[in-house]
Amino acid sequence: MSADIQTGMIRISDDVVATIAGLAALETPGIAAMSGGISEGLAKRLSGKNVQKGVSVEVGQLEAAIDLRVIVNFGSKIQEVCRHLQENVKEAVENMTGLNVVEVNVKVEGVAFKEEEAEETAIRIK
Repeated sequence: MSADIQTGMIRISDDVVATIAGLAALETPGIAAMSGGISEGLAKRLSGKNVQKGVSVEVGQLEAAIDLRVIVNFGSKIQEVCRHLQENVKEAVENMTGLNVVEVNVKVEGVAFKEEEAEETAIRIK
């Protein structure tokens, strides 16, 4: 008696992979927000349904490629933050989906300043 069972195909939606990648990105220290890009206006801090903004994915049968557009916190070492970001996103997507992540490309589109510093600057300008 054979234990082999013929199974059907499993296809993971691009939206699912984008959501996982977006959540992992936002949990990475040094990442202030995801960027919606120039076409979507000002960069916004995202959560919930909008977590896919700033994330582009290409998903095949066995592999995925991910592009991220992010805003980093001022004072962070951008190279270190981005390497950590790549590792976090790759690990999260591979663990949850079983797909092999072949690349995680990161584009830093801005630097976020702390709100306190922005308020102090505004007061000094007035």
